[in-house]
Amino acid sequence: MSSFQVVAVRKQFPALDEGAAHFDGPGGSQTPQAVADAVARTMTSALANRGRLTAAERRADEIVVGAREAMADLLGTTAQGIVFGRSMTQLTYDFSRTLAKTWSAGDEVIVTRLDHDANVRPWVQAAEAAGATVRWLGFDPETSELDDIAPLLTDRTRLVAVTAASNLLGTRPDTQKIAAQVHEAGGLIYVDGVHLTAHAAIDARYADFFACSPYKFFGPHLGALTAAPELLETLRPDKLLPSTDVVPERFEFGTLPYELLAGTTAAVDFIAGLGGSGSTRRERLVSSFQLVEEHEDGLHDDLERRLRAIPGLTLYGRAASRTPTLLFTLDGHTPAAVAEQLAKAGVNAPAGSFYAYEPARHLGLGPAGAVRAGLAPYNDQSDVDRLVAALAALTGSSGTN
Repeated sequence: MSSFQVVAVRKQFPALDEGAAHFDGPGGSQTPQAVADAVARTMTSALANRGRLTAAERRADEIVVGAREAMADLLGTTAQGIVFGRSMTQLTYDFSRTLAKTWSAGDEVIVTRLDHDANVRPWVQAAEAAGATVRWLGFDPETSELDDIAPLLTDRTRLVAVTAASNLLGTRPDTQKIAAQVHEAGGLIYVDGVHLTAHAAIDARYADFFACSPYKFFGPHLGALTAAPELLETLRPDKLLPSTDVVPERFEFGTLPYELLAGTTAAVDFIAGLGGSGSTRRERLVSSFQLVEEHEDGLHDDLERRLRAIPGLTLYGRAASRTPTLLFTLDGHTPAAVAEQLAKAGVNAPAGSFYAYEPARHLGLGPAGAVRAGLAPYNDQSDVDRLVAALAALTGSSGTN
């Protein structure tokens, strides 16, 4: 297997020409030229509602089919189970309301203190509307490891919502193990894969529902969900009377954004071309992500080691399995002030709770949250050096290796 060619990768991101060191990937990655070109090309091509009669109709249809196939390759599932929506949040609200139609008083739904609020509040609100009971799974504030779910599972468990990786702390729970426990109890599992899908090869077949957002992995702003087609067939969402009842279109409301779907396919193809090998796109994706993980983990280990040496800096979370995401505060400086000083130094590392309301509160950080530095495949050693130097300047420390 070849090594990861970060110099060549960086050249494909026009935004990097502005000169900033981007550690803001967890909030949305930068966009490669190939994705921007796919969006623009689609916007300037003849398009119509999907069909097979005219060239414009065929083009629209082929874009949708191609995007489903691309996302299925990325997630290790089937194109017939890929649903697109405006965002992961919107999709989760839609599915929470649909699933809640089958719940009643005495049923139980489990959410976690580790999750982004998009995988918490839709389920809490849907459960309340159905009269179901919400049960909470915590995590250890010291290690950021998720607690054991087994004590919460009962024969009344209808659904468990859990993250594949915390967007705040990087913690990667063993969601496959959790899914096995949930299924043994007779429940369904809904996995928020938004943060993890940007960093690791995914095989989402273990989850009943797995949701993600292409704009986190170089694509446009929209959401995608995968589920087994036979499971989707059992669900009846509210929809317009003349709209199709075919799965997966049954869950997609209104005309799809063809240009964004074309960009999504381009993003998946971009990842597959990051140096991996294989005869199929799926094989190249898995292989490329191995290279990405090696590259990101190397930078992450160096950055974490050097941050721990900065006086007054507190790092949060030390789970055994993590994404390359670091959360920290600096004594004597508010998180917002730190982020402001970093921005002046050309380092984009934002501060806040990043919609991870429950984990931020569980850690005692409150609304101010902390500073988050998240690595992406286009980060290099010079980015890490700039972040460390900027923080060292704030504290008067050397910031050396």
